[in-house]
Amino acid sequence: MYEILRTDKADEDLRSIIYFIADDSGSIEVALNYLDKIEKGIGNLVQFPFIGVVPIYKTLKVQNYRVLSVEKHLVFYKVNEASKKIIIYRILSSKQEYLNLL
Repeated sequence: MYEILRTDKADEDLRSIIYFIADDSGSIEVALNYLDKIEKGIGNLVQFPFIGVVPIYKTLKVQNYRVLSVEKHLVFYKVNEASKKIIIYRILSSKQEYLNLL
């Protein structure tokens, strides 16, 4: 089993996403339901660390990033097999140009 760690930037991304959804929908419940979906997607990495795809950009490929798609967001992470850790680096909208954000 792998341990999942999140960078401060990934935590900040997640907070921003949830705040935006709560504000946009006018419902904390809608935002929390979305948070659950993202958390469940990330939680699946514990048992299946390679379910995310290799990014299309060569720059990210050579840095060993993987991308997990959850709803309308992309979770960028790396797997360290030696230490059995997964590090979540960013959680970004699939509509964003993400190459320069990593």
